[in-house]
Amino acid sequence: MGDILVGTCSWADPMLVRSGWYPPGRRDAEGRLRYYAGRFPVVEVDATYYALPRERNSALWVERTGDGFVFDVKAFSLLTGHPTRSAVLPDGIPADARDPGVLDEVWARFAAGLAPLRRAGRLGSVLFQFPPWFRPGARAEEVLARTARRTEGWQVAVEFRHPAWWHEERADATRALLARYGMAAVAVDMASGLPSSVPPVTCVTSPRLSVVRFHGRSTAWGTGSKEERFRYAYRDDELASWLPRLRALAAGTEQVHVLFNNCCGDAAVRAAEAMRRLLGPA
Repeated sequence: MGDILVGTCSWADPMLVRSGWYPPGRRDAEGRLRYYAGRFPVVEVDATYYALPRERNSALWVERTGDGFVFDVKAFSLLTGHPTRSAVLPDGIPADARDPGVLDEVWARFAAGLAPLRRAGRLGSVLFQFPPWFRPGARAEEVLARTARRTEGWQVAVEFRHPAWWHEERADATRALLARYGMAAVAVDMASGLPSSVPPVTCVTSPRLSVVRFHGRSTAWGTGSKEERFRYAYRDDELASWLPRLRALAAGTEQVHVLFNNCCGDAAVRAAEAMRRLLGPA
């Protein structure tokens, strides 16, 4: 039976900092991470989606957390086909994903930024969250193949935002595709019944890792502001409904990362605390 690690998709979200969850004296950059790591064993770094990671920051993250704490890191936007502003790239590199030279440089800098985490054995996975327009098909499969080549030796997790990947008629092919590259399929909990709703399919596609991300169940998903999309407080019964699926995933892989992305105030950390309580002693 694999370990089930529960955490959130940020420890530095401004709304979390303002919520009062961090006690006085623990609200600076170092204090926040040390306090968070004393309560959870895993966290997702979302800042690396918006800007390339820096080696110095990764080294500080290692220094400020204990042995066994792991970081899941979100892939930089340009690497997943999302719009990227040139202003967030160093040294005036143009944000042109069609230019092989640009991509080579961005991949090299992204890998270098994560090097301290990898050397310390603290990099859990790199999350490739593909955009809603990334549809199943030959072109998408080639992107996944190139990603696999670029990330050889890394544990990669893949979250599809286009629901067709996990529709019943396509799900087996998606499982097989991810398993071919040893990429962990990311299962999601979100509002159902919306055009953009992704089915909550859970499957093991990597022997090392499975990932479940809880986005909240706001019906503003895909349309509202960030706060509206992620404003959601999970009830215990909603979390408890996932326990059999989490344990089934743990039976087939070394670790399961359960990450709460309902980052509005302290809702994510409260849901993570509740999920750990419901799961019981490790």
